[in-house]
Amino acid sequence: MTGMAEDMKISPVLITGAAGFIGFHLARRLVAGGAEVVGIDNLNPYYDPGLKKARLALLEPEPGFTFHRLDLCDRAGMEELFRRHRFRVVVNLAAQPGVRYSLTHPHAYGESNITGFLNLLEGCRHGRVEHLVFASSSSVYGANVKVPFSESDPVDHPVSLYAATKKAGELMAHAYSHLYAIPATGLRFFTVYGPWGRPDMAYYSFTKKILAGEPLPVFNHGRMKRDFTYIDDIVEGVVRVMALPPAPDPGWDRKNPDPATSCAPFRVLNIGNHRREELLRFINVLEDCLGRKARLEMLPFQDGDVAETYADIGRLSALTGFSPSTTIEEGLARFVEWYREYHRA
Repeated sequence: MTGMAEDMKISPVLITGAAGFIGFHLARRLVAGGAEVVGIDNLNPYYDPGLKKARLALLEPEPGFTFHRLDLCDRAGMEELFRRHRFRVVVNLAAQPGVRYSLTHPHAYGESNITGFLNLLEGCRHGRVEHLVFASSSSVYGANVKVPFSESDPVDHPVSLYAATKKAGELMAHAYSHLYAIPATGLRFFTVYGPWGRPDMAYYSFTKKILAGEPLPVFNHGRMKRDFTYIDDIVEGVVRVMALPPAPDPGWDRKNPDPATSCAPFRVLNIGNHRREELLRFINVLEDCLGRKARLEMLPFQDGDVAETYADIGRLSALTGFSPSTTIEEGLARFVEWYREYHRA
């Protein structure tokens, strides 16, 4: 774990999506380390706003944390935010998430993940931000089948609009990095789970259904594999990366360009557990944690999904000296403990 002195070096920090799953955990970690953090969130109803408000209720009393209810798409509001604060580091975790939701609500992704991110990039440009760290996603690997997924792999074939907007965000950040010398790091998160998580994620809804005795919808007949990554590992990786802004890669070859780096101060990094877990095994571990058996409803493969995710984390480990290591047995036990307490289940 990095310490208070290291966390203070990156202060003040803007965290977008601060009432969200990852944003909440990151903000708590940073203020505990003495950093000054400004958090913004629009508290939209994509999932229960009560959960977002419960996270904020823990954050807002913390010394060093300031919250503004603000939407990234509010251009004037974002301009005013950057006029009022001089951020050294910006961490963009606000986005419209969800692969399946993108099949039915496509415009939400263009507004939040494209227009909203553009407003943030403009703020970083005019605010002379020292490091922009932004959430991308393992979904950008799309139709790729070579595993583990490497940042040097081409990611030109997304299979969902959500993935396409995340790839677009990487391209937009690179353009701003090139044009305005903004150091920028895109982090491709792999299936994040843990306490205070998102109710739309499978592990959360599975827990609710198992306790209620309801059947679990299991797509691709359970043959999905995921690189499940525990929230504390994600946060540790983010904090370490925040303190290490990229510089232009002197070895970058324009004739054979590496998608992971650039002649601009830009890079992308995977953050995953570097192991594949079959969905059925994940469900079995969850059953053990809950002390109940699940009723499985086997379903075919769904549009927008990918069969397997698996992160190559060599670049992250080489840069930060850190590798995620929490097992699903440990992580799910902590999640279930939190779930029972929060939901009085």
